[in-house]
Amino acid sequence: MAQSGGEIAAKRAKLSGAGACADADCLSALPDDVLVLILLRLDTAAAGRTSVLSRRWRLLWALVPELRFPRAPPPDLVAAALSAHQAALRHLLVGVDDAGPESVGAWLRFAARRLSGGLILRNRVPEGDCSEEEELGRGALELPCLENATTAGLDLGFLGLAVPPAGVFAQLTELSLARVRFHGPCELGDAISSPRCPCLQKLSVRNSRGLPSLTIHSASLLEIHLRRLYGLQKLTVVAPALGELKLIACFAQRRPVANISAPQLWCLVWNDSYDPSSVELGDLGKLRRLTTNSFYVYGPHGCIANQVFQWLLERFQVIHDLIIQLDYPTHIGSFQYLMEDFTMLPRVNSLALYVHNQGHAFGAGLFHVLRMCSDLEEMALGLHPRNDLEVHSQCESGCVCDQPSNWKTDELTLNHLQEVVIIDMTGTDHEVAFVKQLINWAVKLKRMRLIYRLMSVSKVKEVHEKLISFAMPETCVSLEEYP
Repeated sequence: MAQSGGEIAAKRAKLSGAGACADADCLSALPDDVLVLILLRLDTAAAGRTSVLSRRWRLLWALVPELRFPRAPPPDLVAAALSAHQAALRHLLVGVDDAGPESVGAWLRFAARRLSGGLILRNRVPEGDCSEEEELGRGALELPCLENATTAGLDLGFLGLAVPPAGVFAQLTELSLARVRFHGPCELGDAISSPRCPCLQKLSVRNSRGLPSLTIHSASLLEIHLRRLYGLQKLTVVAPALGELKLIACFAQRRPVANISAPQLWCLVWNDSYDPSSVELGDLGKLRRLTTNSFYVYGPHGCIANQVFQWLLERFQVIHDLIIQLDYPTHIGSFQYLMEDFTMLPRVNSLALYVHNQGHAFGAGLFHVLRMCSDLEEMALGLHPRNDLEVHSQCESGCVCDQPSNWKTDELTLNHLQEVVIIDMTGTDHEVAFVKQLINWAVKLKRMRLIYRLMSVSKVKEVHEKLISFAMPETCVSLEEYP
């Protein structure tokens, strides 16, 4: 339809107005609170550069409540800008590259003065294990008291850290420490216990040194995660509200000393040394989920790791959710079959079995475990917890991994098993043979879920169709991508 002269003139007027607005500083006409929201969308360096536009923009930058320096300059180079910043900080992120204690300490002191929210500080260092001598040469700093911080995550790149002997972290609810070399007269446990951290709910310490002993008394802690605390010899936890405790590869000796008092604990990951004569777990009547060490299916006679595995399981009569892993060697050779040392399980409703089988047949090992699970209702089977899912190894010709073969003929009835989840099934003959037997044993199986992570779609569909072909008509077999 042809446009009239009046319509064309009106459109030209609008375009002319838009061009005029483009030439003018229309952005500065917005209210301050809107402009601050815009600045929050920029990284801190870009937001800071807007201060050259005018005095008003310079004042606006100082009101931004969040500062992010993913590649932070040394703090002395931005000291003037930081001192001009006026707003109470609700978030501070600092990333530095192989920084020394002076630079990291300066950022922490700035956070202690100004922060009323979350702190993340990462000191990125080259990959690879440092010797203790190299770590000592990196220097040390003192952690200031973060009185108003609500959360703090510090990765110090193995700088030394002295915990302050006084002061209260009054608002702190979450603390995460990584690659820290603790030293100094004050112990970490003193600083994070209730008198000085009255609101702390989540604690994570990982890949750190200098804690031969850790004692925590906290009325507020809900979660404790400890991983690779090199040299830990003694652990004491008194936490009446604690619900989750994860202890992974921390103890330096076979006979660790531990005393855990956590009557509300519902989730325990104990992937570490354990000795019932020196470890006291207290009243764990509310425990529902337990994750253990691996059990080695083949190995030398008297395998200590398997003895530790069995000792821990003997501590419990009933566990609702049990998570275990069976490990196979790449080459079995002259190793002995050790499943006969696997003598008991607690009463279990839900079992997650992760099988690191290195291409070997695993039916005999799983049959041995399932014979102890007469009350099992749900089962998850993770077959290849690795990244090279479709290039997995195959065992050698004549390998004994399929022995003893009675799992193929002996009777087993899992009357209560109604749901099975299979993760990363690739469709090998070993896998198919076991799953067929599992379906025969689970006479009331209602649902089988095939979950995949890294496999190709075509391969997954092939495996899915294979499962459907031998599943019972009343069993629903679904295909799902790993969430």
